[in-house]
Amino acid sequence: MRKYMVRRVITAVITLLVVACITFFLMNAIPGNPWLSEKTPTQATIDALNAKYGLDQPLFVQLGKYLGNLVQGDFGTSIKMQKNRPVLQIILEMFPVSAKVGILAILWAVVVGVPLGCLAAYKRETWIDSLLRVVCTVGISMPGFVVATLLLHTLCGGIEGVKLFPALFDGTPGSYVLPCLALGFYPMCYLSRQTRTAMLDSINQEYIKTARAKGLKNGVIVFKHALRNALIPVITYLGPQIAFTLCGGLVVETVFSIPGLGRYFIQSIQNRDYPLIMGTTIFLAAFIIVMNLLVDVCYKIVDPRINLTRGN
Repeated sequence: MRKYMVRRVITAVITLLVVACITFFLMNAIPGNPWLSEKTPTQATIDALNAKYGLDQPLFVQLGKYLGNLVQGDFGTSIKMQKNRPVLQIILEMFPVSAKVGILAILWAVVVGVPLGCLAAYKRETWIDSLLRVVCTVGISMPGFVVATLLLHTLCGGIEGVKLFPALFDGTPGSYVLPCLALGFYPMCYLSRQTRTAMLDSINQEYIKTARAKGLKNGVIVFKHALRNALIPVITYLGPQIAFTLCGGLVVETVFSIPGLGRYFIQSIQNRDYPLIMGTTIFLAAFIIVMNLLVDVCYKIVDPRINLTRGN
């Protein structure tokens, strides 16, 4: 296990360096600079700003300095959104809001999606299975902004003045409902379909037939024996999905005006705040890496037969 963890840490560091390099060069490949706006400053002012923040240096020099500071835990300072404020401080301030919405969204997606997948597998080739497959297919096909817009239109006064929840996020319990529903709808549908597929495979195994021959109840067979083996592909999907959801649904946060990391990330791209773009991207990549590591640990918990050190 120790050698496995060391290899994973080394792989994580290399991955983060690759992500940082790719993001840096893609970010600088876009024409323009952070100082262009409706009131574009003079060229002398632009040159002075570039010199102040080191943007006048060759790209490889800028990248080398950034990586050197990153190794020391310095994500740089914002150059436009919140001038001269540390990027890490901004991320730590915005992330809790996104994380709270994301946790609630993932919770309801798992609590609803996994049982629906089990039900669809148990009731396969019936009208219940067909209905759930249609709903899940539609949910996977619809972009997040469409789901958010439909919820706003139906539950926020769009139909006959019915307004059950606030249209904009204000921190009250009611304002969490629509963003969590919109953010968790896609994971719920995907989990349901994935659980159904995995459950159908598990139900046809020999140990399930043996359990039925012993006279065990269907509920015990489905939720205790079949579901445990069907959870591995579900856990695989949940790892990166939790990271993306907790770091903020970019579109959902924008639609509901949630002051979270996802919305701020979009604004940093629009304003060409290079350090904030880099810091947020690296933070998300690191979070995904950590979640993937936790997924491997969960594999071992769900199925003790899995050997993490083999084949790695």
